[in-house]
Amino acid sequence: RRNDAPPLVVPERPFSLIRQKENHVAGTEVAIQGERGSFSHQAAVALMGDDVRLHPRPTFEALFKAVEGGEVDRGLLPIENSLAGSIHENYDRLRAAPLHIVGETQLRVRHCLLGRPGATLGTIRRVASHPVALAQCRSFFAARPQIEAVEAYDTAGSVRDLLRSDGMATQAAIASRLAAEIYGAQVLLEGIEDDPQNYTRFLLLSRQPAAATGVCKTSLVFTTANVPGALHRALGAFATRGVDLTKIESRPLRGRPWEYSFYLDAVGEPQGALGEAVGELKAMASELRILGTYAAST
Repeated sequence: RRNDAPPLVVPERPFSLIRQKENHVAGTEVAIQGERGSFSHQAAVALMGDDVRLHPRPTFEALFKAVEGGEVDRGLLPIENSLAGSIHENYDRLRAAPLHIVGETQLRVRHCLLGRPGATLGTIRRVASHPVALAQCRSFFAARPQIEAVEAYDTAGSVRDLLRSDGMATQAAIASRLAAEIYGAQVLLEGIEDDPQNYTRFLLLSRQPAAATGVCKTSLVFTTANVPGALHRALGAFATRGVDLTKIESRPLRGRPWEYSFYLDAVGEPQGALGEAVGELKAMASELRILGTYAAST
């Protein structure tokens, strides 16, 4: 029997999202990387609903193990950011793990400067957050050379640590407004990211595939022979049939220097034109695996 997850704190303000899905079972248990109040927490609520049962994990590896081992029903995995790019280690894990992509969502990332109650911007000298969050707020630090950026393993975790009894008024953190509401931090500044077009895409993982409705995406990974024109011919299977590819990513193959696996996201289900393209690709690929077909976020 699984241990009951602590109660979920739901923010009063609506999340800034592209789309919210409502086709998942109420009370689903979902693993995320990071702490409550993280952007993964926000994305989980957006995709699964307010009654999602959240299971924070310290690393992506632990998230995958929780899903594979049946500790949770689903895992919510960040896969790419519109500014920072792809999270390469998670692409590698998708290929290696026996899991299926069953959903996706995209979250507008809005960074806040959070301090202890009573703190003011003028007193802050050190700001902690995840390295990606710090990198997305370079203009904030450039305009305030007296403030030192300090790397932490998680955005929300940096807020939790800040609010411990021994925290100093000169310290602050960069995280979501949700983290401030959960841990009792004071929002000193909001929207300090360099670029407002800051979105993170998340994939929902399951041990079993799921039926998708509406506009769908299909994700797959393949390898080809290391010969001239192999990738051109592989992608040509989609181009000649007018299949829309929304993502192409390459990753090095371990133990095979200068050889790569290729990840594709294509609009549609593995039937019709897309199915024909996948069939042609299968005939020329050394390895091919459908990672999942799922409702596309728009």
